[in-house]
Amino acid sequence: MSRTRTALLAAMALVAGASGTAFAVHSADLGTAAVPCTVDYKVQNQWDTGFTAAVTVTNNGAAKSGWSVKWSYAGNQKVTSGWNAKISQSGAAVTAANETYNGTLATGGSVSFGFQGSYSGTNAIPATFTLDGVTCNVDDGGTTTPPPDPGGPSGRVDNPYSGAKVYVNPEWSANAAAEPGGSRISNQPTGVWLDRIAAINGANGKMGLRAHLDEALRQKGSGELVVQLVIYNLPGRDCSALASNGELKPDEIDKYKTQYIDPIKAILADPKYASLRIVTTVEIDSLPNLVTNTGSRATATPQCDVMKANGNYIKGVGYALNKLGDVPNVYNYVDAGHHGWIGWDDNFGPSADVFKQAATAEGATVNDVHGFITNTANYSALKENNFTINDSVGGKSVRESKWIDWNRYVDELSFAQAFRSKLVSVGFNSGIGMLIDTSRNGWGGTARPTGPGATTSVDTYVDGGRYDRRFNTGNWCNQSGAGLGERPQANPATGIDAYVWMKPPGESDGASKAIENDEGKGFDRMCDPTYTGNPRNNYNMSGALPDAPLSGHWFSAQFRQLMQNAYPPLS
Repeated sequence: MSRTRTALLAAMALVAGASGTAFAVHSADLGTAAVPCTVDYKVQNQWDTGFTAAVTVTNNGAAKSGWSVKWSYAGNQKVTSGWNAKISQSGAAVTAANETYNGTLATGGSVSFGFQGSYSGTNAIPATFTLDGVTCNVDDGGTTTPPPDPGGPSGRVDNPYSGAKVYVNPEWSANAAAEPGGSRISNQPTGVWLDRIAAINGANGKMGLRAHLDEALRQKGSGELVVQLVIYNLPGRDCSALASNGELKPDEIDKYKTQYIDPIKAILADPKYASLRIVTTVEIDSLPNLVTNTGSRATATPQCDVMKANGNYIKGVGYALNKLGDVPNVYNYVDAGHHGWIGWDDNFGPSADVFKQAATAEGATVNDVHGFITNTANYSALKENNFTINDSVGGKSVRESKWIDWNRYVDELSFAQAFRSKLVSVGFNSGIGMLIDTSRNGWGGTARPTGPGATTSVDTYVDGGRYDRRFNTGNWCNQSGAGLGERPQANPATGIDAYVWMKPPGESDGASKAIENDEGKGFDRMCDPTYTGNPRNNYNMSGALPDAPLSGHWFSAQFRQLMQNAYPPLS
């Protein structure tokens, strides 16, 4: 690439950036094979004084066991925090070096990292990048729609989010825009939850599935568009949390198949919607319950034992994957809990095995699984920058702290990347991608730590530096202090297809007191601010907000808090 071409692209990017539009430098005139390395640098969010960026580096030379990417800014940009790389800055010069877990960079391999920065005036994209001292050219990085993956089932693209807009639910958007300051995020894409049979055709005056898909076609225009659906109605649903119990009894597997999955498949298979990329999040929470909340474990519940014994979670997920996977433009992502649930040694491998069992039940195969989603409707921090799992204080590993409690993972990004590798090792396709729900895991605001905690003990070190301010990672209901997380974006990190807002911010996790309803939703004490806990959260306070409505109903106080504590912050 000539310097003239690079400068021209940078100038074009500045024009786009001035209007607040995300932009990237890319090249359309060079292939990657002839150059030693390529760099894709994208500004993904930009506001008056700050921005977030994602960088993907592809190595076309000899394999590396460690790497360092460097660039210099023409303006006054300053990197303030980063993830997936150790980022330092001296004057205008920035260096991003590998973390311990992502130093290997094979020939033809790529690695991604991101950061937040500040600026004033203009925010020009750097003109030159180097990888270990060798100058790289800049690649198109997926800014155009990739061709169909010839090895994938039904000609699906490798990552449905690449080069595509994502559906904005007008019902959620209206609720968000009605709140003070809500218009700042009311155009963000969120998931559409099909949480009971009536939701397929529309319940209580809300849009049904066809109405959403018709609106998606309108939003799509001539480009590509992703629609995000949450498939969430298993028999005996969520056997460990009453707030999200469903309408179907534990033995109503046939009703689940014929009255829920089959009608959804019939609508999705309508040729009218063949041009949409339909992403399904398949059955939140249920499969991990079979691992952690059954048998002799202190966290076991009788309801989960029933579901393990009757096999209807396995059968239901398998049936959904099989039927929905038959539709060529559907991309199934199976829910995989979160690091504060699956990250322990005795949960990690067994969970992968259970997912494989479900993915090969009821006629399904691993080809019906495009990927997995973690942190759905949860609060686990995306990246804890102030400590790592390898740190120690006073001769004690941070794993011994009360917060980490011997978990292998401290945040969601490291867990999702590691769990993806584990899933491949048990037989899932090597091309699977991960989604991470970042709708409520920002943990910004004035209480956000700016550096590590004191080294007087492992607990003061971890508690003083952690962004996630819950009492325990087992707390899941309407968490006080939470904030909006990273905005939805494609290809944010290695192995991650997208950050998504699958849980619409502002929709309650559950009522803080018993409320009669016809939606099959019970009262869970974890949604009660006065509750002192159970074995699943190590007997900590629930941390829930007061005066919450039923799950899925609009919770104005929560939405306002999420905006106030957003990270990256809202402008």
